[in-house]
Amino acid sequence: MATREATWAYRDDHDEFARTFYRRFGDGVVSSIGIGTYLGDPTDERDASYHDAIVTALESGINVVDTAINYRHQRSERVVGDAVADADVDRKAIAVATKGGFIPFDGARPADPGAFVRSEYLDTGIVDRDDLVAGQHCIAPDYIDDQIDRSLTNLGLDTIDLYYVHNPETQLKVNSREAVYDQLEATFEQLEERAAAGDINQYGVATWEAFRVPADHDSHLSLPEIVERARAAAETVGNAATHLRAIQLPFNVAMADAFTVESHDGAEGPQSALWFAHEAGLDVFTSASIMQGQLAAELPDDVAAKLSGETSAQRAINFARSAPGVTCSLVGTGSVEHARENVDAGRYEPLGADAFDAVFE
Repeated sequence: MATREATWAYRDDHDEFARTFYRRFGDGVVSSIGIGTYLGDPTDERDASYHDAIVTALESGINVVDTAINYRHQRSERVVGDAVADADVDRKAIAVATKGGFIPFDGARPADPGAFVRSEYLDTGIVDRDDLVAGQHCIAPDYIDDQIDRSLTNLGLDTIDLYYVHNPETQLKVNSREAVYDQLEATFEQLEERAAAGDINQYGVATWEAFRVPADHDSHLSLPEIVERARAAAETVGNAATHLRAIQLPFNVAMADAFTVESHDGAEGPQSALWFAHEAGLDVFTSASIMQGQLAAELPDDVAAKLSGETSAQRAINFARSAPGVTCSLVGTGSVEHARENVDAGRYEPLGADAFDAVFE
């Protein structure tokens, strides 16, 4: 797993970046730009392109890789594992994150997805039918336990640095909010046990809507409640403190809700997800930093004028990692060319707090 000594040494070996490029994560440091692995066809050619891009990024100054077991039908996890092994970088200098929640296919979409889910997960007892939502999503403890084992195998790692419960708001399609919190607490207990065993180092919750929508939205989940449930889980298991460490949510020029929407109850009233996370000591990893490529083409002129970078993609990345409380902004990196462009974004200064606030005036 990533260690304090190795991540700080990695930072010292890559001292050509602008200020605050490396940021604290636990007692170590991580790059404020990370590699995302969501997009792309499930093909050998795409695997090879991803592999080379990840190796390039890791050897150039980015030491965060984010994936999920369902991305590209488990291919993304397997490519990440190969790239981490092949890169000329100490494994202990790299923070590897993955997620569990969506039922993954194996290498390719099966001809009969329903039959695959039944034979692989329902008939084997890994998933209880009552815990399965929309035929594809489950966050029950036993299922997540199984997914951690599969991810460790795919990645070829002894320890996953950060393991996310993936899009728990999906469960709200059929379950009450209280039922989802109860299931999260039970799953957090399982994650606390896996952390105590050393299989994961920290865990978090990765979302698409849950933390950035108004409190009365159907997909809303409360960060204060999730933190309390994690603390209760740690106490039940007997851990001295919770291993809940991070959240992941979309944040970019066009999707700035995590900064602007105050939907979480803080000590002095409603707070945005970014502000609450900061006060609660949670690291924030942002997804969709260039809106799955859309912002690589063009940014609004008034916003682009305030940001540094040679390309629209670089400016969009620098907007995302300028937000207060953000530890790392994840960017899909499917080619060596894009890897180099994303790395180079870190050579420019991010916006200061006042300049960032001015974007919203």
